[in-house]
Order: sequence, then structure tokens, then C-alpha cells
Amino acid sequence: MAGVVRVVLRAALLWLAESVRAEEMVRRAPLTRLLVNRFVAGEDVGAALATARALDVRGLDCSLDLLGENAADEASAAAAGQAYLALLDQIQAAGLPGNISIKLTMLGLDISDESAWEKLEAIVERADELGMFVRIDMEGSEYTERTLGLFRRIHDLYPTAVGIVLQSYLYRTDRDLDEMIERGARVRIVKGAYKEPETVAYPHKNDVDDAFRRQIERLLDGGTYPAIATHDEAIIRMTQGYALRMSVDRSRFEFQMLYGIGRGRQEALAAEGYSMRVYVPYGTSWYPYFMRRLAERPANVLFIVRQLFRS
Repeated sequence: MAGVVRVVLRAALLWLAESVRAEEMVRRAPLTRLLVNRFVAGEDVGAALATARALDVRGLDCSLDLLGENAADEASAAAAGQAYLALLDQIQAAGLPGNISIKLTMLGLDISDESAWEKLEAIVERADELGMFVRIDMEGSEYTERTLGLFRRIHDLYPTAVGIVLQSYLYRTDRDLDEMIERGARVRIVKGAYKEPETVAYPHKNDVDDAFRRQIERLLDGGTYPAIATHDEAIIRMTQGYALRMSVDRSRFEFQMLYGIGRGRQEALAAEGYSMRVYVPYGTSWYPYFMRRLAERPANVLFIVRQLFRS
């Protein structure tokens, strides 16, 4: 019964992530800010860089992500491209070891592939010049093939400066993973956080977990510095055990976790000699990201409900 409730609640939260009216209500609720601050480093780059410095002191790497998606016009897409270029320079000037994560819809993918390509090429070229790294996030399944197409183009030009994210819950991911391993691309593997139809994605958690484990093993066997992005303790232990059995050195892969979740576990992994990177989102467009985090961890909804009753 509890499992059914979680599934229904997750579906509802993912639906709310796309609701303009729900966003207006959530943004007006003062108690929401308590939980938003847990997941989002701040609304400006200064706050994000301060968080990156604090993580560095604790022995943790970071990937900074300016929140936003689905730019509706060329002016918005161009502004996002300039913001990412500035972010690379600001990280470099601060002497921080972090990299950045970007979303192609924020760079104009809804306008056209070429609109997104123009900004993407400029960003990755700058990262390459600075000796930095850009991770292209994967969005909903309607963008998967177009995202991979643009990734192939940019990876051909700058193979050490750019990587991709693949989502285990999509049926196609085993095939995509083989291609990325063959081309030597750096892959971040995640379970997936968007609402997808059963025609393209595994509908059941057990099937997603099985695919995730299978793909992690494949990456540890033949991948180029893969990133295992998970908070699932069973998956973490499975990754550690498989790496040990197959003599995969800890320097050949990294764990990744979200800002605000599992801080103690992040530090413990770093203390054990694993590379540990924290995904640090910031910016004013936090609502869709925030709702997807709630969908991944419905227990956070109970936190909000308790606060409402106490007030």
C-alpha cells in the first residue's frame, strides 16, 4: 500500500512541476522557502560560488547548474548562453575546481537545434580553453535524440571538455550507453526524474533499479571516468563492491549527489578516497527542479505538511 501511495504522489508532483498555477501558489507560500533553501544554493552566482568554496574545503567537488529550461525566445536563450560563459570565467577566477551542467532547452532547443548549437559550441569552446568541463543534462524523452545529436557534434570537436547524462529508466539507454562508451564519452548515469509514458520508460522501480545496476557495471568495465549519480545506499554499496571485485581503481570513476541531500554520506565517501561531486543548482527558476526533487523523495512533502499544521 505504501508503495502505491509513493507512486501516486510522485506522479502528482511531476504533474505539478509543469503547472503554472501550482508554481504561483508554491512561490507565494513562505514555508516553502525552508525546503527550497535545502535543495537550491541561492538565487545568484555569488551564493553558488560561496557554496562551491565550502564544498571544496570539505574535500568535495561540485558541478554548478544555473537553473532554467525551455527558453521561449532567442533573447532568453542568448542571455542564458552568456550567463553560462560568465559562470565559467567566474569559477576560473575564484580558483575553484568545479565544472558546470547545462540544459539545451535553456539554450534554445525549443527554437531550433541550430539555436542551441550556437550557444553550446561557444560554451564548450570556452571551457576547453580554460581546461574546464561541461556536462550536458538530459531532459524529457522528447528531447533525448536531439540532445544526443548535438552532443555527438560537440564531442567530436572537444572530446575532453564535454560529457553527457543518460537516464536508466529509458528503454533505449543500454544502446545509447554502448555508443557513448565506444566513442569514449564521459557519462553521468542517473535513474531519471521526469514523468514518462510506459512506451518509452520502465514503469516499475525494480526494473529501473535493475537497469541502473546493469549500466553502472557496464560503465565501470569500459567507460571513461563515469559519474554514478545516486543517493540509493544499496546502489552505492553495489558500485563499491563491483569496483573492488573487478579491480577498478577509485580514481577511475566518481560518485555524484545533489546539494542538500546526504551531506554526511558525501563526506564519508570522500573520506574513504572516492571522488565525490555535488550537483549545486542556483538561480531564480528553481520551481521545476524543486518539484522533481520532492517527487524523488516524497518524505519531504510530509515536512511541508507538518510545518503548515504547526503554523
